[in-house]
Amino acid sequence: MSYDFDLFVIGGGSGGVRMARIAAGHGARVAVAEERFWGGTCVNVGCVPKKLMVQAAEYGHWAEDAAAFGWDIRKGAHDWAKLAAARDAEVTRLSAIYGRLLQGAGVTSFDARATFEDAHTLRVGDQRITAERIVVATGGRATRLDIPGAELGLISDDLFTLPALPKKVAILGAGYIALEFAGLLHGLGAEVEVFHRSPQVLRGFDNDVRLCLTEAMTAQGIRMEGGVNATRLSRLDDGRILLSLSNNGMRDVDAVFFCTGRVPNTEGLGLERAGVKVAEGGAIPVDDDHATNIPHIFAIGDVTDRLNLTPMATAVGHALADTLYGGNPRRASYENVPTAIFTSPPVGTVGLGEEEAARRGPVDIYLTRFTPMRHTITKREGMRVMMKLVVCQESQRILGAHMVGEDAAEIMQGIGIAVRMGATKADFDRTIGIHPTAAEEFVTLRTRTRVAGVTADAAE
Repeated sequence: MSYDFDLFVIGGGSGGVRMARIAAGHGARVAVAEERFWGGTCVNVGCVPKKLMVQAAEYGHWAEDAAAFGWDIRKGAHDWAKLAAARDAEVTRLSAIYGRLLQGAGVTSFDARATFEDAHTLRVGDQRITAERIVVATGGRATRLDIPGAELGLISDDLFTLPALPKKVAILGAGYIALEFAGLLHGLGAEVEVFHRSPQVLRGFDNDVRLCLTEAMTAQGIRMEGGVNATRLSRLDDGRILLSLSNNGMRDVDAVFFCTGRVPNTEGLGLERAGVKVAEGGAIPVDDDHATNIPHIFAIGDVTDRLNLTPMATAVGHALADTLYGGNPRRASYENVPTAIFTSPPVGTVGLGEEEAARRGPVDIYLTRFTPMRHTITKREGMRVMMKLVVCQESQRILGAHMVGEDAAEIMQGIGIAVRMGATKADFDRTIGIHPTAAEEFVTLRTRTRVAGVTADAAE
């Protein structure tokens, strides 16, 4: 059968665009459809604008710190509109690059919604288009809690359209988006309180990371309350919002952010007409090669709900294009993927946390906490560093590395290479530290803090 395209990608985010470009470079006839904005969530309402706002908040902290180093810098009022204009200009620039990259690669792009009519046919805007292979790369979307008055609350996308900084903010959630928003809004001058139903924040992360970040944020003046649910939002006469809580508490605030999770963006795609199975919650199950139950239909990125990180989606898209069209069958590994949380202070992590590693066998734990050089001078609260190595006791291989502290994201990128390559504790010990830095602590940890994962029989 003759098709209009060899490959059609639904979704113009990082994963979909990379998949399309590489496939076209291998000679395939490729098209991409994007209904909202090129570059997807990350570029437009996610990683990029969020980090710019995190950096804006850091300047306020640095202005306060400057006096300790002899600078007469006065921290004035923050200009939200000026920040928003600069942020939006950068987002527009980056989004346009995605379109140019596709054009340069010879990819046909559609500014339209694409839905399935059958397993090889798509309705793209008002056109009917066929493709030999189809990739779903539609990402995820933010959700609100199912409570009365939920429509009065904001989702993460809404941060980037606010006309002004809300002075008093309630954030619902305990994941990385909730904590990043708490840090940046607090840094820009808002009064922030975080409510989460779980006892601790950052479910799935190393426990020392969770505890240290909570301690740091609390020390900076962000109020954290666990074990509590939001039950209702109501509009007050003055336009503010009344947040009701499961512990009978109430807060009147200027804004409530729902940072309570994201779901795969599969609703309304017509996947059932193509015969593609969808799991409860909307994720598309895939095999190790990212094929769905229909062999010529694939899914990549957050829509699979496997590891929802932009670089992961990009790597998978590249590998899949090489496999299908480049004569180079390969897979992007989901193991030992470094990641960061741009809180204040930030978190960097790669590999296994202590709790998960200990379930697999005995591990040696090396942990240190200290005040970094800058803040021995500034005395700023909540900026202590935590560094941790999780080491397999038998092989001495580094199973996980974790850091809470300034520059954690930059440091962890390098550590991630070592962990991915299978470095041992002895390899770290033989590496000469760069002095004076916080990073050198990773290669000067000599005293084992504790052993975890030893069974009762082994201990006897």
